[in-house]
Amino acid sequence: MSKSGPRLKDEGSRLQVVTAGATAGLISRFVVAPLDVVKIRLQLQSHSLSDPRTHLDLRGSPIYKGTIGTFRHIVANEGITALWKGNVPAELMYVAYASIQFTTYRSTTQLLRTFYGDVRRLPQSVESFVSGAAAGAAATAATYPLDLLRTRFAAQGNDRVYMSLRRAIADIARDEGAPGFFRGLAPALAQIVPFMGLFFAVYEGARLPLGQVDALPWGTGDATAGVIASVVAKTGVFPLDLVRKRIQVQGPTRSRYVHKNIPEYAGTVSTIRRILEREGVRGLYRGLPVSLLKAAPASAVTMWTYERTLNSLVKKAERNVEL
Repeated sequence: MSKSGPRLKDEGSRLQVVTAGATAGLISRFVVAPLDVVKIRLQLQSHSLSDPRTHLDLRGSPIYKGTIGTFRHIVANEGITALWKGNVPAELMYVAYASIQFTTYRSTTQLLRTFYGDVRRLPQSVESFVSGAAAGAAATAATYPLDLLRTRFAAQGNDRVYMSLRRAIADIARDEGAPGFFRGLAPALAQIVPFMGLFFAVYEGARLPLGQVDALPWGTGDATAGVIASVVAKTGVFPLDLVRKRIQVQGPTRSRYVHKNIPEYAGTVSTIRRILEREGVRGLYRGLPVSLLKAAPASAVTMWTYERTLNSLVKKAERNVEL
């Protein structure tokens, strides 16, 4: 391949891809942690803001109004450090998730190219969709217990449900068993497969054309393509993300989180039905604005860091070989 040409996504050794993916996930998570906490709090708020009758069932739960209002309420009542609640399991999840995601994406892409060859080569959009979906599903399933722990810690108010990550793991294992760590996995997989497929399809389609544009909001074609891809995909599957959050806090601790009136939910379909009956269609999109706001810096930082880190590792390896 010409050194002046565009670099394909599957360049680099497996270790280089894992390292680049882990670095991207670590940095991205720390940047968007406060937005993530706000999003989770809004997603778990099941009471209507317009119907005063629902306020009778608050049971001490706070009322969050909008992204800025939720930020202010959390900081005023719980302190600024509350915006990073659940950051430890989230950091572990993001590092592991990004590593598995990019490794699976690379491996699946290579497998597809080996299977189809040059003669029957798949269109770039199809290849990206299949590889992205496989990468998302594998990473989600492997890191799901950390995702659940992240949600539960972010949902805690001043009255802490779990005193530490170690205590949380022990309590869930004792009270809920192994299935407790995988509450909401079904909507998570139903969400992540089309999300990652759409994300990588849009990203790959936009990355190279945007790379030719001189002036972009986020500086580079990689970052801008990541933002566009994430916003498009996130909006389409957001209701499943909200359902996943509601199911993740089910169990014996359901009434102990900051929202003490979270209804009891079971399966994905029944949860969607209950939300529609009680909260309407808008109930499925609670927290969407902050989710999209989070998607921009998260995707931009992730893809920008991944591309630069991988490129740096590849160049360093090439220099070592030349020496």
